[in-house]
Amino acid sequence: MLDLYLTGEVGRISPEAPVPVVQVEHEASAPGGAANVAAGVVALGAGCELVGVVGDDAAADQLIDVLERMGIGCHGLVSDPSRRTTTKTRVMARHQHVVRFDRESDMDISEDIADKLMARLVEVAESVDVIVLEDYNKGVLVTPVIRSAIDAARRSELPSVADPKFRRFFEYRGVHLFKPNAAELAAALGLPAVPRDAGELGRARDRVGCEHLLLTLAGEGMLLLGPDDGPQHISAVARDVFDVSGAGDTVTAVVATALAAGASESEAAVIANYAAGVEVSKAGVVPIRPEEVLAALEDDDNDREST
Repeated sequence: MLDLYLTGEVGRISPEAPVPVVQVEHEASAPGGAANVAAGVVALGAGCELVGVVGDDAAADQLIDVLERMGIGCHGLVSDPSRRTTTKTRVMARHQHVVRFDRESDMDISEDIADKLMARLVEVAESVDVIVLEDYNKGVLVTPVIRSAIDAARRSELPSVADPKFRRFFEYRGVHLFKPNAAELAAALGLPAVPRDAGELGRARDRVGCEHLLLTLAGEGMLLLGPDDGPQHISAVARDVFDVSGAGDTVTAVVATALAAGASESEAAVIANYAAGVEVSKAGVVPIRPEEVLAALEDDDNDREST
C-alpha cells in the first residue's frame, strides 16, 4: 500500500457544504500495509525483501521509489495491470485526521499472478532468516500463496510469522507464530469474549494449527502460548498513548526480526511489546529504531529500581 498524507491548516468552513476547508501546505508519502512492516524491519537495521502485488500505475512507481530509498528490496513485487495499487490518502490539520479516501482493488489475485508471486517467494526463501505473512484482506494472500510461503519456510527450516485478517484466518496451519489481535481471534472463533485461560487459548492454537500463538490485547499487552508452556502474559508498557496507528505492524516487524536474530518467542514478544509502547506515543505511523527500544527498556528498568 501507498500512504499519502496531505497536511495543512483549517481556516474556514466551505460555503458549498458544512465541511472544513484544509489549506494544504505539505505532502508526504510512506509505505503502508505489508510495506509498513518491511519499513519496520529495515528501521531495526535488518535487510528485507518485499514480496507482494502492485498495480501498473503511478502509485506503484511512487511506492517503489519510496521503498528503494528506504533500502527495501523490491525484486519480489509483481505488477498486475488489472488492479490499482492500494492508496490511502489522509488529510490532516493540526494533528487531527480530517478525512481519508482510499483507492484500491481487493478482489483475489488471478491464478497467473499467484503463480508469479509463489515463484518470487521460493526465490526469496533461499536467502532470508524469517518469512512474514502480513494480510490486509486485499486479495493477495490467497490460499495457494499462504501455503507456498509456509511450506518454503519449513523446507528451509525458517521461522514464519503470520499477522492475519478475517478472510482466511484458518488457512495458516503450520505457521510458526500466529499473531492476531483480540477482536480478530474472538470473531474468528465465534466467541463473545477473548479467550484468556490456558484451555481456551490451547484450543484456539490447535484450531489455527500454529506452534506459537501471540495474542495482542492493545492496552493490556499480549498473551503468548507455545506448545510446551502455559500462557505468558506480557503487560503493556506504561506510556502516554498519542496514536495507536501502526502498533500492530510494529509488533510484527520486531517479533520477526528478533526471531531471525535468534531470540526465543518469549524474548521476541517482550522486545516487541516495548517497541509498541514507543510507537503509540508518536503521531502517525513511524518505524521504530533500535535505540528507541533500548531507551524504553532502560527507562522501565530505572522506574522499577526507583520503586
